[in-house]
Amino acid sequence: MLETERLILRRYKEDDFEAIHSYASTKENNLYMPWGPNTEAETRAFIKMSMEREHHFVVILKETGALIGSCNLNQREGKAELGWIIHRDHWKRGYGTEAARAVLKHGFETLNYHRIIARCDAENVGSYRIMEKIGMRREALYHDARPPHKESKRAYSDELLYAMVKDEWEIQKEIAYYNALPYKFEGFIEIPKLSDGELYLVCEEKKPGNPEKNWVPCYWFAICVGGEKVGNINIRIGYGGGEKNDNLYYGGQIGYDVNEEHRGKNYAARACRLLPYVARAHGMEKVLITNNVENYASRRVCEKIGARLVRVARLPKWNDLYRDGQRFVSVFEWGV
Repeated sequence: MLETERLILRRYKEDDFEAIHSYASTKENNLYMPWGPNTEAETRAFIKMSMEREHHFVVILKETGALIGSCNLNQREGKAELGWIIHRDHWKRGYGTEAARAVLKHGFETLNYHRIIARCDAENVGSYRIMEKIGMRREALYHDARPPHKESKRAYSDELLYAMVKDEWEIQKEIAYYNALPYKFEGFIEIPKLSDGELYLVCEEKKPGNPEKNWVPCYWFAICVGGEKVGNINIRIGYGGGEKNDNLYYGGQIGYDVNEEHRGKNYAARACRLLPYVARAHGMEKVLITNNVENYASRRVCEKIGARLVRVARLPKWNDLYRDGQRFVSVFEWGV
């Protein structure tokens, strides 16, 4: 049995017939399905088959005990395939997303699948939006790949394929963890002298956040040695960021750049060590620093200050770094 905030997912029973047949026999409910509307015999055969499969679940509302749909995980060709159906009387309430996410978690964390896919008719907007909400990626559009939906005049329908691998699931969990970390921002603080005796930081700009775009506030510093500016370093206050609330997981809270003629002198690491005062002033105990996997100098900076490598993460296509040509980033966590 699986449990979510509003739902219980349990194994099929023979006496589930009436509730299951109420949507399995309804054209509106299986408009985009390659099966149905079911006869009673077809529904009974489906229930019997599902009772024999370990990872087929009916979806029960906790509040009323009503059976409102099903969510199943099938092993096919060396991978798992996720599928669901929710009774039309319970559409647009997030139940499909909640059930699908629970079974996706079961597949990765309990069954240890490496890859889980989901498919749907290309015109089934409600279905592929659930796939996107639970973090799956659209991988392919197959033309004329499945039986037509019930109101189509075509001989075949197009099919969308979505997928997720276990690393992506783990990244989702990490993003949720970091985004839940505490911090406070009640305005920019006055910056005291930040210096290690030779190297010092000069605050050049305090960039306000933009709540509408989910951008966080940022302090921008010049790195200076002996009265000369040798580079820049910035710290962003908060977590999340961006349209999908994942920008700072992939981009980090701290970014730095040392002018080419001053590189190799440990300036970036020394500048980083001056920033914990600012982070702690805003209630932050952890920050992320990320770098291109091919940027060994930046990675070495993280190692010098004692940051922990969390993982090498594949960049999603919507991320600005991906658009700039990067495909992977090293994600470091630094306790400040």
